[in-house]
Amino acid sequence: MASPDTLAAVFEHIEANRGAFLDRLIAYLRHPSISAENIGIAEVGALLVEMLTEIGLETSLVPTEGHPMVVARWEKAPGKPTVLLYGHYDVQPPDPLDKWVSPPFEPTIRDGRIYARGVGDNKGQHFAQILAIESHFKVHGTLPCNVILLLEGEEEIGSPNIAGFVRANKAMLKADLAVTADGPRHVSGAAAIKFGSRGVVSFELRCRHAVRDVHSGNFGGVVPNPIWTLVHLLGTMKNAAGEITIAGLHDDIEAPTQEELAAIERLPLDIEAVKHSLGLARLDAPAARPFYERLCFRPTLTINGFHGGYGGPGTKTVLPNEALVKCDIRLVEAQDPQDILRKVAAHVALHAPEVEFVTADMGMQPSKTPIASPYTAPLRRAFVAAQGEEPLLIPAGFGSLPGYVFTRILGIPAFVTPYANPDEANHAPNENLTLDCFYSGLRTGAALLHELGQLEAS
Repeated sequence: MASPDTLAAVFEHIEANRGAFLDRLIAYLRHPSISAENIGIAEVGALLVEMLTEIGLETSLVPTEGHPMVVARWEKAPGKPTVLLYGHYDVQPPDPLDKWVSPPFEPTIRDGRIYARGVGDNKGQHFAQILAIESHFKVHGTLPCNVILLLEGEEEIGSPNIAGFVRANKAMLKADLAVTADGPRHVSGAAAIKFGSRGVVSFELRCRHAVRDVHSGNFGGVVPNPIWTLVHLLGTMKNAAGEITIAGLHDDIEAPTQEELAAIERLPLDIEAVKHSLGLARLDAPAARPFYERLCFRPTLTINGFHGGYGGPGTKTVLPNEALVKCDIRLVEAQDPQDILRKVAAHVALHAPEVEFVTADMGMQPSKTPIASPYTAPLRRAFVAAQGEEPLLIPAGFGSLPGYVFTRILGIPAFVTPYANPDEANHAPNENLTLDCFYSGLRTGAALLHELGQLEAS
């Protein structure tokens, strides 16, 4: 069994190479890899294959029906666990460009932060994992446990091909656990381990009545208004008390365990600070629902956009002929995306049959791992060793990640260990990662491998 000095030597190597590691991250970030526009994907995939092969991993670029997967592995630690480290090398489009203080693909350091598209989501975080692997190799010539690295090129467009890829490659991806370094730390700044993610489905409601816009005086009260049609339909889907009223939507939800409820009770919370930071006078209804219960255990119905009629300056007394609403529903364990979409479609057909229901391609199942997993303790020890504090335990992440491919398809526990600062501005202009978070993530990745190396394979 490796001694604490084994990890200390890796930490010393990381400290001695801070400048070189930062330079390499900057070089990586200079390469755009925008999946939505297919810009730079092939180039960055090839770059990763070269980089990972050079540090000592057996690496390949595996095609899918969309963008390729980068798969790298090292499995020369017999009797030790195999950890699958997931990340994604694609990034969001940088628009609006005029909101960036410095160009999105010219990484710039200001006030202890590095600003670049993808630095937090997710290049800086998975690059920290890569450097953690390399640091073990440089210091000890080996790794304390077996590692599979899976980097996706389509996460920012909803991971449309990852489920099929994982199903078709179960043997290649056989592991004991999966760990994803993605997303921000807790809003308090504390380190955290998340034990799952909410799922998501998206859909549109489209309504068209007349063949053209008409005069609101000449035809108002005669021609039906598609905006009102959609407003009334939406009112049947969620009421003023904040309750989603789509029949059957809540049927399959798994109630939180007592351990999970206790975990959210321990999470830091300053409601007034949250409201102040967002300029809110109140939280969404129902007012009595606990804050973290909303984010971990409850589905949501969100109107993402409402489009129709005139929105320009002044007035225009027009009655529009068509309108469109875009919505998403965040799902919790054990809701199924296709089942939820069928229930929404049935609701629309019942309450507004003239409205067209259109599903988006993007959809993701929820995932959840029990807090009592035997891998929770070594993960916690890794955070303490690397960051000097116990991490918060969050039963389910608030956003959506494709963790379900690990829990549901591979049948292994999956964890999310965010390294980024809470204000990373992912998906927004001026995306950033603090240098402290980058180095802390690198140390945590190294400690994670060390702690897993103290275990025997299951």
